[in-house]
Amino acid sequence: MNQLKAFIVEDSPVIRENLVAALEEMAPIRVVGSAEDESGAVGWLSRAENHCDLVVVDIFLKSGSGLGVLKAAAALPAPVKLVVLSNYATPDMRRKCLELGADRVFDKSNEIDALILYCCRIADGGLGHGDLDTLS
Repeated sequence: MNQLKAFIVEDSPVIRENLVAALEEMAPIRVVGSAEDESGAVGWLSRAENHCDLVVVDIFLKSGSGLGVLKAAAALPAPVKLVVLSNYATPDMRRKCLELGADRVFDKSNEIDALILYCCRIADGGLGHGDLDTLS
């Protein structure tokens, strides 16, 4: 199983710290950076020296939004998996995120285990598909 490099976009320090701890403990992930707003995330992602395999994005940020991060990340020259992790994973928001290039959308309140499983499947060389598709 390969170790994924992940970038986290989350404005809550407590949630960000807990998410980093959970991902690094339960999946083959090393978090290589984080941002709490859209401009910080887009700036990090657009620098050529920064590389990651996975970007985990919240929708509502300190400034800007995760939707802007998705737009910018989808235009990156190097392919990267885009995952939204939000408390606002309504059907309409899920559809909008997928339209903007997100590979998957997970609800913070009840789909953390599915996110971990998705990350493990990606690291194992899979596309993250399978029975998880029923969650998107």
